[in-house]
Amino acid sequence: MAHWFHRNPLKATAPATFDLRGAASNSQAQKICSDLRGARGNLLEVISNPNRDVETLTKTLSSYISLQHGFINSLDETNPGDSKLRHAVRFRWTNTLLGNTPTEQYDFIFDQTCMLFNVALWYTKHAAKVAGKEEPSMDEAKEVHKCLRIAAGIFTYIKENLVARLMDSPEKGSDLDSRILAAYISQCTAEAQEITIARAIELKHSASIVSALAYETARLFTQSDDCLKTLDEKIVARWRNYLQFKINIYYAYAYNYHGEVLLAADKCGEAIKSLQESDQYYEKAWKNGKEYTSIKGPGSNAKPHEHLFFRKLGPIVKRTLDKCVRENGFIYHQKVPVDAPQLELKATYGLVAPEEFTPPEPSPLWTAEAYKSFDISRLPPLDPKTEQKESGSLPPVKEKEINSTNKDPKNNSGCIIS
Repeated sequence: MAHWFHRNPLKATAPATFDLRGAASNSQAQKICSDLRGARGNLLEVISNPNRDVETLTKTLSSYISLQHGFINSLDETNPGDSKLRHAVRFRWTNTLLGNTPTEQYDFIFDQTCMLFNVALWYTKHAAKVAGKEEPSMDEAKEVHKCLRIAAGIFTYIKENLVARLMDSPEKGSDLDSRILAAYISQCTAEAQEITIARAIELKHSASIVSALAYETARLFTQSDDCLKTLDEKIVARWRNYLQFKINIYYAYAYNYHGEVLLAADKCGEAIKSLQESDQYYEKAWKNGKEYTSIKGPGSNAKPHEHLFFRKLGPIVKRTLDKCVRENGFIYHQKVPVDAPQLELKATYGLVAPEEFTPPEPSPLWTAEAYKSFDISRLPPLDPKTEQKESGSLPPVKEKEINSTNKDPKNNSGCIIS
């Protein structure tokens, strides 16, 4: 089911040597710099491969963030706050929607923010990888659900805790633009909720529960799409088309199951209108899916309209609608309303929230003495020639392909959970 999800590319970054030369005045300080360089390289390697396991990612992330601690936070009790080393190194990162020209800042918080952004993207890609198996187990379905909630939590942490601390305001359309971050938060939360809907359908929960969950999920995807409306259409057209597909398919599901609820309550005329509305949303989603494949722009090549979860719904809607029309003609003789019934539904089960991200504890290498051993007065002066030499575009990240299957799930609903 990997092709059910749109995924934007990872951010690229220039190497960081953490060569502070004379500023790292003893072996303890030099070891911190050496370990940080190695931890950064290891983390970037893991992030580039969504087929790696969560435990490996967690360990490498924890190692890097814990080693960054003294470069961001002061360990001097007489001078708390930001570290004296915070602006000692230049970092260069691209933005996923803006091509290969990097943004640069002398700021360890900038590096941590961008690295965490990539980690959140990794969780979404890993979730797509696990979901792309032919028959994911229940434990694997739970992993997909958890990964998407973790991703939403990391994006939330970046938006609420890190962006305001940056030296420079984020560029419009950059990854740290509040609109981009808000879009990711809503999208990841909605995609996690998709797993809940799949479970509810497969276990044949009541139509009212499925309808309410689908309605709430469509609203989350709408929130994500609304965040992108004011951005340059050239960079977000593909992403927005995917979100609009999800909006329309979940409104189609919501109206379909709501139609079943109305029919069971002998409101056949309203049921017909609800199912007609479902059919219209289904057609809109199909058009979105077809358009997506021809829109140019960043991101993976999803094929959501080809997935069984989508293809199964159309015939179900038409069969239920035909049944309602027949029964209305023979039994109920109710007038079909002009306006669609209101989906003023509030799900009481299965709603998803981001999982809160908590930074790891500082590395034990960071002691007050170790912090004191860095002498910023001995940092080499900025060299314009070196900076010019190291400027320019960065090559995109060589991401490992997600291993997935194109086979249909062997269950009734077309969902990934059996």
